[in-house]
Amino acid sequence: MDVTTKVFVMIIDSILINKFKNNLNQSVNLSNYSWFNLGGKAEYFFKANNLIHLEEFLKETKKINLKTTILGAGSNTLFRDNGVKGAVIKLGKNFSYTKLIDKNIIEVGAATLDRKVANFAKDNNLGNLEFLSCIPGSFGGSIMMNSGCYDNDISKILVSVNVIDKNKLLKKEIKKENIKFSYRGTDLSEDLIIISAKIKGNIGKKNEIEKKQTELIERKKMSQPSQIKTCGSTFKNISKDKKAWMLIKEAGCENFKEGDAMISQKHCNFFINGGKAKSSDIETLIKRVKKKVYEKTGVNLQLEIKIIGE
Repeated sequence: MDVTTKVFVMIIDSILINKFKNNLNQSVNLSNYSWFNLGGKAEYFFKANNLIHLEEFLKETKKINLKTTILGAGSNTLFRDNGVKGAVIKLGKNFSYTKLIDKNIIEVGAATLDRKVANFAKDNNLGNLEFLSCIPGSFGGSIMMNSGCYDNDISKILVSVNVIDKNKLLKKEIKKENIKFSYRGTDLSEDLIIISAKIKGNIGKKNEIEKKQTELIERKKMSQPSQIKTCGSTFKNISKDKKAWMLIKEAGCENFKEGDAMISQKHCNFFINGGKAKSSDIETLIKRVKKKVYEKTGVNLQLEIKIIGE
């Protein structure tokens, strides 16, 4: 690092730390924020208390041209070993809430865990949201990737989403009709930070909703590993009849291993940190499986997890 660069870094440190010292830290270990329990360090790590606080931070990072990365619950994120340059932003507890705003409309804060949304809906006699109890992660991230399971997904329940453009610093509400959804994806720009959303449930009976929710949770327990260091489904399914795990099995990859990174014996689309893996081990394992599946089946698997960092 030359003298000019060092001076520039010191100026940035001074500006940011002096203004946001209670919520901004440097050199934060990102392995604590990923379900893989892997990853290097964030150059800066900022926890936003509320919307005004977030806007103030975004204004400062824009002034000094500092890259920002938004982090949800880390349930589908692999941070690389060399960490993340710039500032990683995590929304604080004031972004985690559920509120009934009409008889069948719920407002949800972006940092709210999906399972909490499902439980709130159940307590308010709203069905068709039970599937959220089986999705790990926070609601903002679930919207961005159109999370779903068991024949339901975010696109089927969303009414609108409130966002802030981190570059233009503009807030707006986007109606569902103006979002293009795909399987485990949307056309929402990465420049948008989701603040909250409105979703719609079906009015029903609490006991029936609870029964369905319990059935889905049990179904998940039977087919997917739990209490391990994983970020869930690694690859997107190709179609309803052509699941990623089927292709991985067909290609004979179930016992592939790289360092201490391995594939779950219970569900071979779940990649696992055995305890001593590095992020590079997971990434190498992903590339090996992807290559083998393509050679055997002609299918080019697409990632469902996000890989972030240097």
